[in-house]
Amino acid sequence: MRYAIYFSPPPDDPLTATASEWLGRDAFSGQMLDPPASLSLPVAQWQDLVAEPQRYGFHATLKAPFALREGRTEAELVDAFDRFVATTETLAFPQIVVGQLGPFFALVPDDLHPPLQVFAASVVEAFEPFRAPLSEADIARRRPERLTPAERQNLDRWGYPYVMSEFRFHMTLTGPVDGSLAPHVHAELRQRFAPYANAPLAIDGLALFVERSRGEPFTIHRWRPLGMLQDNRKILP
Repeated sequence: MRYAIYFSPPPDDPLTATASEWLGRDAFSGQMLDPPASLSLPVAQWQDLVAEPQRYGFHATLKAPFALREGRTEAELVDAFDRFVATTETLAFPQIVVGQLGPFFALVPDDLHPPLQVFAASVVEAFEPFRAPLSEADIARRRPERLTPAERQNLDRWGYPYVMSEFRFHMTLTGPVDGSLAPHVHAELRQRFAPYANAPLAIDGLALFVERSRGEPFTIHRWRPLGMLQDNRKILP
């Protein structure tokens, strides 16, 4: 079993509904969904595009998937998660756009936002005591020979290359897209996500995702709003 700490909008957020429809799966319920309405791509082509992000669910990675360190329990992780979100303030960045990261499309900030970088680093650090060391196979899957020195250092220290100074917030919408298809996919995504693009995005909650066994879809074990500390002893339900 593996866990991950991701940003996700709340379950009743319109962005969650739009993204779940596009990906063909609701990470909150685990339910598979029909192909999106008014799809301009052949269904088989769409299925290929969303196959990888569909398994992970709509999210932005903060603490990448990890197995629990020996001696740690899920109950301890859940307790730490609840306390972290309860004592962490919300933030927002000014503008999100449909962008391209290499061959992938994602919702991304229009520019680097320093408070978001600080927030992401705090999540990585807070949950590091729960992360089991990577296996040799896990390290090999990351193709360490292709990483930059900073990314390799992050992999060794934090179990994931793209953290700290290498972190770039993104909510993945596709797998790799062939160059000849990219303009069409970009146009499709701009149309579908037009209500949310070129507008602020609030980081107002976190989700604890779980992968029951390797290769299974990730589902949301719990979602909690940020900043809900009632007092020094109790957390609002």
